[in-house]
Order: sequence, then structure tokens, then C-alpha cells
Amino acid sequence: MIDLTLLPLFFTTIFFLVISPGPDLLLLSSYSATKGFRAGAFIALGILLAGVVQTALVAFGLGQIMQTMPLVALAVKLIGAIYLAYLGVKMLLHWYQHRSINRPQDRAEPTETHRKGTELIKRGCFNNLLNPKALLFFSLFLPQFTTAEHDLSTQLVVLGLMLSLFAFFLNLLFAAAFSNLAKTITTRMKGIKRWSVHLDGALGALFIALSARLALSK
Repeated sequence: MIDLTLLPLFFTTIFFLVISPGPDLLLLSSYSATKGFRAGAFIALGILLAGVVQTALVAFGLGQIMQTMPLVALAVKLIGAIYLAYLGVKMLLHWYQHRSINRPQDRAEPTETHRKGTELIKRGCFNNLLNPKALLFFSLFLPQFTTAEHDLSTQLVVLGLMLSLFAFFLNLLFAAAFSNLAKTITTRMKGIKRWSVHLDGALGALFIALSARLALSK
């Protein structure tokens, strides 16, 4: 179905793709470090779902449409930027309302740490899915590992799923690493927990920065 001799190069390329700094890694590392491995794993699952969707879209030719119709890619990019900005503003407002860390009622209220996993999955998914560069990468990268002897759509689906699952495994390792690193730092720095209320503010600023980066990217 696919040329097995190309798989070493295929997985090597994916490895360096996943570990390279970008919106997905930045989102995954920030949530893993501030909210724990569980949050990072849900973000990774969302990125996996986005990869599955992009694989299907590439197999049906949407990637080629975005290449020939720049306005479609621009629309997707702007929607993604607006969504990230919305999340950032929402988290900054939450931080602003609870920034007084000495009030007992603030400590008793639930924070984003206790949000449902589905919320984090959606964030990981939309962060990746609303980035047109990710879909364009799928549409340009996957065909390089196909052969003329077999059905193109089937090969694209298989390669896309392999890419998504391999990236998911690496993202889980990153989530565990950043989570453990944050725990180590927390146990060695006294009083750091009382600043945990400001994490939402930091994440909100991060989302707004990601939004600006996406909107201004070419």
C-alpha cells in the first residue's frame, strides 16, 4: 500500500517537525507545566483529532483548494486568530477577577485546572485545525511519500494517520516531561503555589500572542 523503504525518512521528518517550536508545542508545554500531565494529554488528544480531520481533508483535496484559492486560507487563518484571541481575553478576565490571592472566596472557586477534558481537547484541536499552515503542510508533505502503484487517497489516509499517531505519542512524552519539570520546580521553590492564580493571566497573554502571530503570518 505504501513504500516501506520511505518510512525511516518519513518518521525522522515527523520527529523534527513535532519537536520544533510552534503553536502546538507552545500550547502543550504551557498547559502541561501549569495544569499538569492530564491537561497536556488532553491537549495532545485534541491535536491528534485535528490531524485526523486534516488527513481526511487532504484526501478529499481541500489542501489543493487552499493552495489555488488564497482567500480560503486567509479566512481560515483569521477565524483561528479570532478564536485564540477570544480564549486569551477570556482567561485574562478570569485572572483579573481573581488576582487578589488573599481573599478566601477566590481560593475556593474552581479554576481552569478543573475544567472538563473536552474543553482542553477542543482547545488543542482548534489551535491546530484553525492554522492553515498545518493543513497546507499535510497536503504538501504526505504526497511525497506516495507511489503511483496504489490508490492515492488510501495512501494519504494511511500516511496521515501514521503521522498523527506518531506525533500524539511524542506529545504525550512532552506533556510528561514538562509536567514533571514543573513539579520539581514547585517543590523546590517555597511559596510558589500562592502565585498559581496568576497562571491564567500568563496563559491568556500567551493565547493573545499566538493570535497575533497567526494573524500576521504570511
